[in-house]
Amino acid sequence: MVLELHVWGPAFSLPSIDAQCLAAIAYLSLTLPQDAWVLVASSDPSVSPTCELPALKNDSTWVSRFRNIVDYLRQYSNGEWDLDQNLTGLEKADNIAFSAFLESRAQSLLDLSLYVTSQNYYNSTSPSYGAILQWPNQWILPPKIHTAAKDRTEHLGLSSLDLDAIEEQRKREHSAAVAAGHVPKNLIPRPRDTVSSLLGKTSQQNQFKLEALTAELFEPLEEILGDKKYFLHMSEGGPTSLDCLALGYLSLALVPELPHPWLRDAMRNKAPFVTAYTERQRQKIFGIVNVEHALSPNSAKRSSSILPWQVPQRARLATVSSTLYNTLADAIPVWKDIRMHRRIKDEIEENSEIAGIERRMLSIVADTWTKDVWLSVGTVVGGIAALAGYLVWNSSGGEVEYEDGDEDDELQFTLPDQPMQVGDMLAGL
Repeated sequence: MVLELHVWGPAFSLPSIDAQCLAAIAYLSLTLPQDAWVLVASSDPSVSPTCELPALKNDSTWVSRFRNIVDYLRQYSNGEWDLDQNLTGLEKADNIAFSAFLESRAQSLLDLSLYVTSQNYYNSTSPSYGAILQWPNQWILPPKIHTAAKDRTEHLGLSSLDLDAIEEQRKREHSAAVAAGHVPKNLIPRPRDTVSSLLGKTSQQNQFKLEALTAELFEPLEEILGDKKYFLHMSEGGPTSLDCLALGYLSLALVPELPHPWLRDAMRNKAPFVTAYTERQRQKIFGIVNVEHALSPNSAKRSSSILPWQVPQRARLATVSSTLYNTLADAIPVWKDIRMHRRIKDEIEENSEIAGIERRMLSIVADTWTKDVWLSVGTVVGGIAALAGYLVWNSSGGEVEYEDGDEDDELQFTLPDQPMQVGDMLAGL
C-alpha cells in the first residue's frame, strides 16, 4: 500500500506554504523509500476527517499533524521508519524540549512575517494561496488563515504591522473626534501617509519588539547547532525529527522573497550557522519546487522534481456544496455557535485520553452552552413577536370597542358650533 501525504501546496520555491507540511515532507523523504509514498498538494483540509493538514493516508486510516505522523510511521514500520531510533534517553528529552521551543517561537514569527505584515501578505502570501487553491476555496480559506494568524499573534502587541488595523484605528479616532466635537469635521485633515511611510513608521515602532522576538528564537538555535551538521548529531549520527521540524519552520523564514523581509534579515544576522544549515538541507531534501511540479497533469514536469508528486483530484460537486454550506453556516452567528458546541462535544466523545467522569462533565457543559444559545434565540423571537403584536395593535388606533349597554353610561359633552367670545361670557354673568 502506497502512503499518501496530503499537504498545502507549493509556494516560494518550497514544496509547501505551511511549516508543519514541510516538516512532514522532509521526514518522509528521509525515512521512506521513494516508491512507498506519494505527495499530494490537495491544499484542502476537508480531505482529512480531522480537517487538518498535513495528513497521512494509509488505506482508510488518516493521521494528521507532524508529531502524530512520526509516531504512526514508527509503529507502522515496527521502528524501521524512525529517525529517532538511535537517540539516547537524554537526547530524546532534548529532542522533545527543543521541538516544543521551536514550534512555540517560530510559528508566531512566521505568522507575523507572512500574514500580519500587510505588505507581505497582500503582495506575496495571498497570491501564493490563489495559485494552489481551487474554487471556491480561493476566496474562503485565505481570509480565514489570515484572521487566525492575527488572532494567534494578538498577544504580542504587534498588530501595527497590519496596515488594515492601523487604518481602522485611525478611522475610529477620526470618528470619535468628530462625534465629541473636539475638532470641526471640515478642519480635520485626511491622512496622506503612503504605504511606504506607514511601514517605515511601524518598523521604527516595532523594531525593539521584533529584535527581542527574533533573538529569542535564533540565538538559542545558533547555540544548539554550533559547528555540528545536525541539531543533535554530528555528521555520522544523521538527522532526527528535530531537524525535519526545524527545516520546515526555518525554510519559511529564510527562502521567501518578501517585500518586507525583516524575518530573513534577522535570521541571517543573528544565526549565520543556522542560515547555512537551512539552505543546505533545503537544497538537498526539497530542491527547487514550482507549482507545476505539484499540479501539472504532465508527468514529465512532475518527474523533474526530486519529490514523488501526485496530481490532486479535482473538487467534486459534493465537496464544493459542502464547503459553501459550511461557510454559510459559520457566517450565521447563532448557527455558528451551535455548530461549534456540537464539534466540541464530538471531540470530547472521540478523545480517548479523557476519563469517563471528565468526559461526562465536559459533555454536560457543551450541552448547557447549546441550551443557552437556544434560550437566547427563544428570548429574541419572543421579544420580536411581542413588538410585532404591539405595532399591529397600535396601527389599529388603539381604540376599545364598547358593548351596546356600556355606551349609555358614557358622559356626553356637547361643544358649541361657534367659539364663545369674551363678551358673551361676561354678559352671562
